[in-house]
Amino acid sequence: MKITVPPEIERALTKQAHKIGTTPELLVLDSLRQRFLSSESEEEPEGEEPRTLADSLDGYIGVLHSSEHVPGGATMSEKSGEKFAANLIRKRDAGRL
Repeated sequence: MKITVPPEIERALTKQAHKIGTTPELLVLDSLRQRFLSSESEEEPEGEEPRTLADSLDGYIGVLHSSEHVPGGATMSEKSGEKFAANLIRKRDAGRL
């Protein structure tokens, strides 16, 4: 089934989905499930799409050590505030901020 929504509803869905970290499609599916499916069945049926961004990324999120990619390890966390401020200044000077 395909449902076409007016632009103002699409904008509202996109805004809310971004706010809670999901996609508009998953937000609509979740809303429809809550509205029309029995609350007695809390488990998702097999083959069901993930309900959140975290569900979608399950199995892909993790931790790595920079020494696996950069000999001696990267120093990405050092002076991060100063690097961030310098980047903001560069963007401002380039007229992109």
